Amino acid sequence: MEITIGVRNVSRELTLESTQNPDEVLAAVDKALADGTSLVLEDEKGRHVVVPSGALGYVELGPTEQRRVGFGLV
Repeated sequence: MEITIGVRNVSRELTLESTQNPDEVLAAVDKALADGTSLVLEDEKGRHVVVPSGALGYVELGPTEQRRVGFGLV
C-alpha cells in the first residue's frame, strides 16, 4: 500500500510503500495524534519512517493494487 505523509512547513511529501494494512496505519496515526508521540511506520524494505505528531499535516493511504510493469494495450 502506498502511504503519503504531508509534513507542516515542508513543501515535499514523504511517500513510502508499506506492507501494513490500512487499519494498522490508521491506528498508528490515531495513537500518535492522541498521545502526542511520533508516528512510526515501516516500509516494505524494513526501514522506519518517524514523524513527530505535531508536524503531521495529513496522511493519505493509496490503493493496495500492484503496479503494472511494461508496455501493453489497455
